[in-house]
Amino acid sequence: MSVAAETPVSDKAVLRVDNLESYYGPIQAIRGVSLEVREGQIVTVLGANGAGKTTLLKTISGVMNPEKGTVVLEGDEIQGHEADTIVNRRMVHVPEGREIFPLLTVAENIAMGAYTRRDRNFIQEDIELVYSYFPILKQRATQAAGTLSGGQQQMLAIGRGLMARPRIMLLDEPSLGLSPLLTEEIFAIIKRLNEEQNVTMMLVEQNAAVALEVANYGYVMELGRIVMADTAETLANSKDVQEFYLGISDEESQRGQRRWKQRKTWR
Repeated sequence: MSVAAETPVSDKAVLRVDNLESYYGPIQAIRGVSLEVREGQIVTVLGANGAGKTTLLKTISGVMNPEKGTVVLEGDEIQGHEADTIVNRRMVHVPEGREIFPLLTVAENIAMGAYTRRDRNFIQEDIELVYSYFPILKQRATQAAGTLSGGQQQMLAIGRGLMARPRIMLLDEPSLGLSPLLTEEIFAIIKRLNEEQNVTMMLVEQNAAVALEVANYGYVMELGRIVMADTAETLANSKDVQEFYLGISDEESQRGQRRWKQRKTWR
């Protein structure tokens, strides 16, 4: 995957989560999670099914209310706020499974992303920006969104999210159900949006290899807790991450080291 020069990362935390706890009824899904996402970063959260990754994103974005802890967006606590209020603060959540409106056209879905905006004069300009990143969506603008392929629906979900002009975008399993080729295409666009539009990203992903290729920093979750946190390069070279998330044996780890050296030349 060829990418452009890396976006400068500042010391300013766009998002900070402290001691977050969330429940589904009597079941505790998030157990004292603390993390931060700095301006300009792509931060990935890795973990197996059931680790609490999706619940974490839902709690941060206001879809769920935490039982305990704080979510701080650009210096202000937002835990317990309604999801539309959080969108107005320019945090956008692209959910697992895309959740597009299948009976609406592609163009109507994109326009829905600007539903909470007041600066109506700039909406058409942003629609054209979305089409510049996803030309296939412009070609299919009048087509019902439910008839798109899985990859095109993922592009549509991200494009709809862009219409809110996000400062930070939460992406839940963007590679879910996609072929390796489409996964590479989607992640290349994610990287471009980070670099060209200065969109900070928090990325939940089971495909650890591709997530760590584009990320600056990563967290590993198990059973609702953060069990590991480090730079993406360090995680990619960790024997535990290689064995449990990348499927890499000890014999293959040296090739992984060479891949990371090559990655620096891509930038």
